[in-house]
Amino acid sequence: MRRRAWLARIAAPAALLALAGCTTPGAAPSPQDDEAALLQRARAYWALVHSNDNVAAWAYEETSKNPQATLDGYLRRGGGITYDALEVRGVRNMEADRAIVNVWMRYSLPLLRIKGQEVLAEDEWRRLDGVWHHVLRRSSALPKEPPQETSPAQ
Repeated sequence: MRRRAWLARIAAPAALLALAGCTTPGAAPSPQDDEAALLQRARAYWALVHSNDNVAAWAYEETSKNPQATLDGYLRRGGGITYDALEVRGVRNMEADRAIVNVWMRYSLPLLRIKGQEVLAEDEWRRLDGVWHHVLRRSSALPKEPPQETSPAQ
């Protein structure tokens, strides 16, 4: 009887702790799993962009994690690009929490009457809190940082 009580109090919890240590949630994924997760997110993101579902694509953007950024601002950024075809072709580079994904695209710029352009783009991604997010390219016409407010000299 004493042996059974000892097992219930000591051995069973110890075995559970040992098993729990085998599947710790903080464990780093294997490089293959990490690449597969990135490719899955990239394909989902570009499928939304291709279908012009920018509201749903917002959740995939790194900018969406910035408390100062808004969905309305994201939607107003315009674009003017019509994607005729998109294909995520693989991961070019992955280092720590940053990655480059190769994306082939055929696109048109209707306002400029340019059709059927093709490019293999290097698409930047960043991992935030364990989830891959698309990094929006900033326009070269915009300043890198917002202008600093200067207070008048006192």
